[in-house]
Amino acid sequence: MTTPVTPASDWPRDIYRALCAHQVRQVAYVPDAGHSRLIEYCRDDPAMIALPLTTEEEGIGLLAGAWLGGDRGVLLMQSSGVGNCINQFSLARVCRLPLLLLVTMRGEDGERNPWQEPMGRNSAGLLETAGIEPLRVDAAAAAGATVAAALERAYRESSAIAVLIAQRVIGIKSFDQ
Repeated sequence: MTTPVTPASDWPRDIYRALCAHQVRQVAYVPDAGHSRLIEYCRDDPAMIALPLTTEEEGIGLLAGAWLGGDRGVLLMQSSGVGNCINQFSLARVCRLPLLLLVTMRGEDGERNPWQEPMGRNSAGLLETAGIEPLRVDAAAAAGATVAAALERAYRESSAIAVLIAQRVIGIKSFDQ
């Protein structure tokens, strides 16, 4: 269960609108409570293909294929998935493919699962080391504009960018019933 932290906007809808405005057609994701509303918006849109993955690194190859086939795509994941993709990130870097990652952060203030803390603390640095520019969203109202700017740059410059959505934006996951 996720408890929202009183968002200033409907950030999943704002991000969905940015994806639509930038003609994103493929959305790859590993099921994640933090992205659940965004995933629903994408799955409900007949112009988009929302593709569930078994592991995040599958999404890198999938999005490379989408780009080569003429589609734009994004990969949704939790910060814990960043570590799963380290080797695959080289595909985007070496081939100069545009890549946009939307990463819901875990392991930040209020996290109750200690296994989430290492990747929450290290995701931005690991992304930079892999040649992916991390942009951070600390306020719900900034999510749509940040994603729109990242999409514009990623596709204009054939660059890799990750938008890190702070845990305070997505809410703190509770294990209480």
